[in-house]
Amino acid sequence: MTAPRPKAQTAALMASPDDIETQFYEALQSADITKLMAVWSDDDDIVCVLPGGPRVVGPRAIRASFEAVFANGGIPVRLEKVRRLQHPTAAVHHLLVRVDVVTDEGTQTAWVIVTNVYLKGDQGWRLVAHHASPGTDRELPELGEIPSVLH
Repeated sequence: MTAPRPKAQTAALMASPDDIETQFYEALQSADITKLMAVWSDDDDIVCVLPGGPRVVGPRAIRASFEAVFANGGIPVRLEKVRRLQHPTAAVHHLLVRVDVVTDEGTQTAWVIVTNVYLKGDQGWRLVAHHASPGTDRELPELGEIPSVLH
């Protein structure tokens, strides 16, 4: 059995914001708090807003928040639409996330709009902000500008 890797070694395996995002959502699905916290920066000012929840600041508070969520098991999330804006040391991902939950009335679907912010530092890419809207029971339309030039 191998010992858990410190974040500095794990960062080499997660060479991009997409790698971090994949690990984050895999951790949500499996309720793996260690895997989930490995993607976060150690900075005291990291922030997380879960659907309908308060602003949670700092690694310990974020960990406690997800431990409470994971008490009910993993979250069956599926990324539907991802938009990415990336620069050499910062990236913003805006996602539409589908959450299917089995209830007594059958499978219920919630659509959540999420923004994740990543920064690249000494230990590689890390999540510094996760903001998720309250879920709706239908997929919301995406509004955008109509291109002014047709190609």
